[in-house]
Amino acid sequence: MPESRRTPSRAPRPGGRTGPGRVGARPGTRSGTGELPAVGAAAVRRRPRLTGRATVLVLVLSLLTISYASSLRAYLDQRSHIGDLKSQIALREARISDLEREKRRWDDPAFVRQQARDLNYVMPGETAYVVLDEDGKPLDSDAELSDPATIAPKQPTAWWSTAWKSVELAGHPPKVDKQKPATKIDETP
Repeated sequence: MPESRRTPSRAPRPGGRTGPGRVGARPGTRSGTGELPAVGAAAVRRRPRLTGRATVLVLVLSLLTISYASSLRAYLDQRSHIGDLKSQIALREARISDLEREKRRWDDPAFVRQQARDLNYVMPGETAYVVLDEDGKPLDSDAELSDPATIAPKQPTAWWSTAWKSVELAGHPPKVDKQKPATKIDETP
């Protein structure tokens, strides 16, 4: 640009015109010639990458991250604790319902009679028998009924076949060895 066209209000720029449409112009060079300006080392010095504002911003962000991380950890701990408490509540409610069902069963007179029989009590007029094992100790009453479907059904026999076997047995009785009764009990196990 010639000097005659310049307006007096604008001062000339030290590096000439630069802008997006200017070819060959680099920031910090003199009007597209590629030469560095003849200014001191202070003009060439760059701005530091980490400014005071950036430092404050990093500190604020790190404080927020730390505070949110601790809050998140506390939230997750509380959620797991709540889950544990809910499972304990469910177990206790199930136990309570079992106990209430057991209590209702004790209101039934037939159940009470059965429990008394399990403890070897008898009704008035009944005779109690205790089955002993080889050692003379009473057997436990943990006998269970088996499922009828698992037992092989017996083929019914006609009554006359049973009666005929009885007649045959009466005609030919089995031989019985006549032994003297033992006078001493054998103590070998």
